[in-house]
Amino acid sequence: MFDLTGFQRDLLTVIAGLDEPSGQEVKEEIEKQHDDVNHGRLYPNLDALVEEGYVEKGQIDRRTNYYELSDRGEQALLNRRQWANSVVPELSTNS
Repeated sequence: MFDLTGFQRDLLTVIAGLDEPSGQEVKEEIEKQHDDVNHGRLYPNLDALVEEGYVEKGQIDRRTNYYELSDRGEQALLNRRQWANSVVPELSTNS
């Protein structure tokens, strides 16, 4: 997962939190953290995640695809979370 960009890791996280989201649903969710994500950025990154085996793509209808994490994608997120937890000490929610 270290070979992915931060944006691609964020896409994996968004897809993991939704139930077979369409590209538009992924876009709407990712825009809560990233300003205005255009199609020229979103879909090539989703396609790269599919090509690398982190995400599986299916078809809802002739014009709409859905995305879901593959086993590799789930394992990558789990490994990333475990690594982050081992590197970063427990953070206090009280500032």
